[in-house]
Amino acid sequence: MRDILSQIVRWWEAGETFGLATVVETFRSAPRPPGAAMAVLGEEAVGSVSGGCVEGAVYELAREVAASGTPVLQRYGVSDDDAFSVGLTCGGVLDVFVEPVSREMFPQLGEVAETVREHGPVAVATVLSGSGAVGARRVVGPERASGSLGLARLDDAVDDDARGMLAQGLTGIRRYGPHGERRLDDLAVFVHSFTPPPRMLVFGAIDFAAAVARIGKFLGYHVVVCDARPVFATARRFPEADEVVVKWPHDYLSSVTVDERTAICVLTHDPRFDVPLLEVALRTPAGYVGAMGSRRTHEDRLARLREAGLGEEELGRLRSPIGLDLGARTPEETAVSIAAELIQLRWGGSGQPLSGGSGRIHAPGHRT
Repeated sequence: MRDILSQIVRWWEAGETFGLATVVETFRSAPRPPGAAMAVLGEEAVGSVSGGCVEGAVYELAREVAASGTPVLQRYGVSDDDAFSVGLTCGGVLDVFVEPVSREMFPQLGEVAETVREHGPVAVATVLSGSGAVGARRVVGPERASGSLGLARLDDAVDDDARGMLAQGLTGIRRYGPHGERRLDDLAVFVHSFTPPPRMLVFGAIDFAAAVARIGKFLGYHVVVCDARPVFATARRFPEADEVVVKWPHDYLSSVTVDERTAICVLTHDPRFDVPLLEVALRTPAGYVGAMGSRRTHEDRLARLREAGLGEEELGRLRSPIGLDLGARTPEETAVSIAAELIQLRWGGSGQPLSGGSGRIHAPGHRT
C-alpha cells in the first residue's frame, strides 16, 4: 500500500469513502506479495493486486464494498479454460481483503501516512475473518498503539506480534483464539508493516556510484553516497542520492547504525579507502557488503584485510568482485548486476535463467 498511500490520503482528507483491496496471503506463483493494494473511488482506481490478472473483478468488488460498508475476504485462484473467467493465469492463488475506508472508519490513516512519510515504523493490524469484529483495525508503533480489535487481551497479543514483525520488516497473517490465545486459530489478523526503507551506503564518488545510486533508489533504498573528496562528493553529481556525505568512508561508517537490511557498496578501489572501510564494514551486521575491483585486486585486498586482523568467516561475507556475472561493461550495466545480486540474496534466487529451471518462480515470504 505504500505506493498508493499519498493518493488515498487525499481521498481520505477530502471526506470520501473508497474501497481498499489488499493482498493478505499468497500461494504458489501469485504475482504480487502481501501488502500490495488497489484503491477504488467511483470510476478511478490506483495501485494493483495482481499485475492485471484479476484487477477488473477486484475493481468491481471494491466499488461494491465502498457502497455497502461491509468488508469482504475474497480468494482468487487459477483461471479455467474460459479466457474471460476471473482467475490467475500464472497458476497462483491470492487472498484479497477488500474494506471500506473513510475518515470515520479509519481515523488513524493520516497518522499512518505521516509516520511513513517520516520513515518511521508503524504497523496496521486488521481482523480478516473468524470470531472477531471483521474489519476492526489497530495501529501499532514501537511504543504506542491506537484503535482496538475488540478485546484488550487480543490487542495485547497483536501488539507484541506486530512489534516483532516491525523489527523484522515482515508483513503477513497471524492467527489467534477469540481472546488472543496464540495456540488457536479462531480468527485471522493481517499485520501490514511499514518499516523505514533499507539503506544503501555507496562509497566512492565515481560514475559507477551515480548509476548504483539511481538503481538503489529505484529498488526502494535510502541511498547515501560518501567520499572524502569534496570536489567529487556533491549533490549535483548525485541527484538521486538521499544524502551525499563528505567524510573518510571508514569514519562515516563507524558513526552510523547498520542493520541486516543495509547494503554496503564499496566502489573506491583504492587501498587507502577500501581496506580500512571494509575492516569496519565486515564487522557490522550489514546484509550485503560488496566491493568493486578485478580478481587480482580482490586477492590483494583479502591479504591486506587478513593483515588487519579479519578472520575467514568475516572475509567470507565479502561479495567481491561485486555483482552477478552479467558481462556488464558500463556503469549502468554494472549497477544492474549489483542490483541483481541484492535481489538474489534477498529472496534466495539461483541467479540462473528462469527458462532453464522448473518449479515455482517466487520464493515464499515477504519483507516490506
